[in-house]
Amino acid sequence: MKDKLLSLQQEALDTLHQSTSLSELNDLRIKYLGKKGPITEVLRGMGSLSAEERPIIGQVANEVRAAISEAIQQKQEKLEKEETDRKLQVEKIDVTLPGRPSEKGSIHPLTKIIQEMEDIFLGMGFQVAEGPEVETDYYNFEALNIHKNHPARDMQDTFYITDDLLLRTHTSSVQIRTMQNMKGEVPVKIICPGRVYRRDDDDATHSHMFTQIEGLVIDKHIRMSDLKGTLLQFVKEMFGNDTEIRLRPSFFPFTEPSAEVDVSCTVCKGKGCRVCKQTGWIEILGSGMVHPKVLEMSGYDPKEYSGFAFGTGVERIAMLKYGIEDIRHFFTNDLRFLKQFAHI
Repeated sequence: MKDKLLSLQQEALDTLHQSTSLSELNDLRIKYLGKKGPITEVLRGMGSLSAEERPIIGQVANEVRAAISEAIQQKQEKLEKEETDRKLQVEKIDVTLPGRPSEKGSIHPLTKIIQEMEDIFLGMGFQVAEGPEVETDYYNFEALNIHKNHPARDMQDTFYITDDLLLRTHTSSVQIRTMQNMKGEVPVKIICPGRVYRRDDDDATHSHMFTQIEGLVIDKHIRMSDLKGTLLQFVKEMFGNDTEIRLRPSFFPFTEPSAEVDVSCTVCKGKGCRVCKQTGWIEILGSGMVHPKVLEMSGYDPKEYSGFAFGTGVERIAMLKYGIEDIRHFFTNDLRFLKQFAHI
């Protein structure tokens, strides 16, 4: 049995020297050192040996296994080095070549506008409030004085999930949630940025999903003049000190009185052009004094407190500020479009 083990060792070493690849080396390892290899078979037959022979044959078997393992390891290191040297010869790299520039991302233009608007209102003492995009009918309509059969619901064609759950059509629901959380305390001074959803046909100026920023102020002795002063300060910081505003009477079920707000055209400076349809003015947002019913439903006494609210589309502001003519550009992920705002 000793002679058989030594013979196996010599056979393995001879075969090993002829191996030229790592795969052949692996096959050789399995053949001689595997569970079904000849060395293992010899060890299984040691039960038939005498007590004096067993330790001698066991020692020889271990020495043979160790010799083959060491030889395989040395051969493996040699083959790996040869493979590495071969790759270095074939795959030469010219280290003098200039590096390949990587594409750098930039902040999306809508995000830029949101950040800029937030900075403006934070500077005026507002806080940022957020709420869920999947909203209940109560917060989206009922608490805003828009009852089940109210005609104003037709103004906002809604994505309903169930009879009571929907995708919010405006961020006014965040105003209601904030007022209820405040439990009648004042002052309330917030802006509410976020995505909203309506069943609009997508075209150059409409999208079924867009971004709003709404504002709300509630305290004692809040007047329409406070609303006008706040919005005038906002548009001057957003579009320039020479920008003016005008308020036109309008209707919203959650404000009374209500007003549409126009800014002097940022292109022609109020002289009249194609963008403003020769009027010199461009509509940017809706606003008004918070309706007494809305205050009362949210825990505020309308005889003691008053407030104003406003809301605008972020895409609308961005289109005016950057001269963008199609709202769909914001959502197409076209790098040619986005790269234009990398350094703004």
